[in-house]
Amino acid sequence: MPATLKDVAREAGVSIKTVSNVIHDYPHIRPDTRDRVERAIAELGYTPNQTARNLRSGRTGVIGLALPDLALSYFAELAAAVIAAAERRGLAVQVEQTGGTRARELALLGAARVKMTDGLIFSPLEMGQDDAGALAVDYPLVLLGERIFGGPADHVTMHNVEAARAATDFLLDSGRRRIALVGAHEGEVIGSAGLRLRGYREAIEGRGLAVDEALIAPAGEWHRVDGLHATRRLLASGARFDALFALNDTLAFGALRALDEAGLEVPADVAVVGFDDIDEAAYSIPTLTTVDPGRAWIAERAVDALVERIADPDAAPRELLADFRVVERESASG
Repeated sequence: MPATLKDVAREAGVSIKTVSNVIHDYPHIRPDTRDRVERAIAELGYTPNQTARNLRSGRTGVIGLALPDLALSYFAELAAAVIAAAERRGLAVQVEQTGGTRARELALLGAARVKMTDGLIFSPLEMGQDDAGALAVDYPLVLLGERIFGGPADHVTMHNVEAARAATDFLLDSGRRRIALVGAHEGEVIGSAGLRLRGYREAIEGRGLAVDEALIAPAGEWHRVDGLHATRRLLASGARFDALFALNDTLAFGALRALDEAGLEVPADVAVVGFDDIDEAAYSIPTLTTVDPGRAWIAERAVDALVERIADPDAAPRELLADFRVVERESASG
């Protein structure tokens, strides 16, 4: 007869619930306990009956992941990391792309197909603080991003202000004093652009310098072409700068092209720093100095938080913040 959950628990000397927690990769299990259970599973050749377990629990083994735009490398790489983290926990992922429009984001929250999953990891781009009430859904939900704070859902996010301040400080510490910023969203306070702009301002003003508004270049979207056009406009305006902080890496790649067109050398004439540390940053020419905002941790913790929320729907919502670091490469070295 095939080994059962009860057999594994008896072999490992633990409860059936502990075995279940190990199989679901729940956190807070002692390493020696996890080792005993995993050895028992291997020795007995136990295979979880996912279908039977789902039928008993009313769960599907599928979670949703809603992102704004998979054409942006950050979100594509985040999706891959979430899928990998979910697979390690025996879960499949249904990916949704909202296009970054508020109407589609709100519609998705009430969509029947989402309610048929075990829960949703949701990264809105256009919903704002006034939409926090829309997050009070009747299924497990984990929020990503910087659009809504203090809502009724677990929130996994990053230190946008502090990380942008660190990136700008990095440039200031290297002796740069006229630092352009590419990617601002006019009037935005809450959101990635607004928070990163705030960190940039705090760093410059913290050195007793004045922020030159002529060096702040808006970009409606954050694709390469937007960085290219924003930097071209900045150069055409006659603004003089010796460094450039792009609010994401794809903007930085566009900026690098514009600087090359203008005959400017990076980093000799203009040092460039991006934000996100997407894979391409290590292979661009020159390689890109950037901020790693903790994407891998965000993906892992978002899946963990959703699994925990599925197990305990009534727990108080939490805000979880990833650590960050500035990754120095050729575009701002020396």
